Amino acid sequence: MADPLYDGLNGPAVPDIPALPRIIAVANQKGGVGKTTTAINLGTALAAVGNRVLIIDLDPQGNASTGLGIARAQRTVNSYHLLIHAEPLAAATLATEIPNLEIVPSGIDLSGIEVELVDEDGREYFLKQSLEAAMSAAGPAYDFVLIDCPPALGLLTVNSLVAAQAVLVPLQCEFFALEGVSQLMQTIERVRAAFNPALEIQGIVLTMFDQRNNLSGMVETDVRDHFGDKVYETVIPRNVRISEAPSHGRPVLIYDTACAGSRAYLNLASEVISRERQTQHRQALARQGGGQPMGAS
Repeated sequence: MADPLYDGLNGPAVPDIPALPRIIAVANQKGGVGKTTTAINLGTALAAVGNRVLIIDLDPQGNASTGLGIARAQRTVNSYHLLIHAEPLAAATLATEIPNLEIVPSGIDLSGIEVELVDEDGREYFLKQSLEAAMSAAGPAYDFVLIDCPPALGLLTVNSLVAAQAVLVPLQCEFFALEGVSQLMQTIERVRAAFNPALEIQGIVLTMFDQRNNLSGMVETDVRDHFGDKVYETVIPRNVRISEAPSHGRPVLIYDTACAGSRAYLNLASEVISRERQTQHRQALARQGGGQPMGAS
């Protein structure tokens, strides 16, 4: 990997990583907010500094798979088979052109999964069970697992939130931003109460920020006032190179390393790593009895 990919990250080239994979759901029920773009470029940036990263494409549209250059003909075993047929994780995993970055591609059959699983007991746990089985059988093959959720609050997103330890929320700088994210926060609270009490918000990242537009600045102020330090300092700009990269089957960090969008995603990765270190520190203190157990903040 070219040296410029490392320049935007603070600290050592290979950061301290958890003993078990950190599973982060990238979620927002609204479409077109930069969710998939964030998943593939954050994954690329984390891989660039030596982390082993898996992206699970759980969106029936399969944009994360396309954005990483995975042809549809290669997706014969995919995330659908993971959930419905309990296929081993390794059987559904494909390499990408980025070292340390692999993907479980999506399949169009995911679009009917709500109907297929309507009578299945414990259907909310299927993804969690698949990941746990893979880790117990072969050990932690990854440092980070990023789940690209569909733009809906249905069973696929619930599976993601049940399997994850944290949620990363991309939020477009638009007028109805706060209104939309409030529904997601309600879903997260319900998942905490019913299935996954340890689920936490890793952070909220503002996307498609246009500094020429007063509205973007107003939305940023409102979101930071409402969510405080849950909002990353990094904002992802509206950038033509980010828009172009998926059509070439490459993350923007590979398509144009020097563009503003690439630099922003490198900075975001630095913040994610920093927050993960803080989480590890809290967990270590809790295990030693020297601090408060980590809550679902």
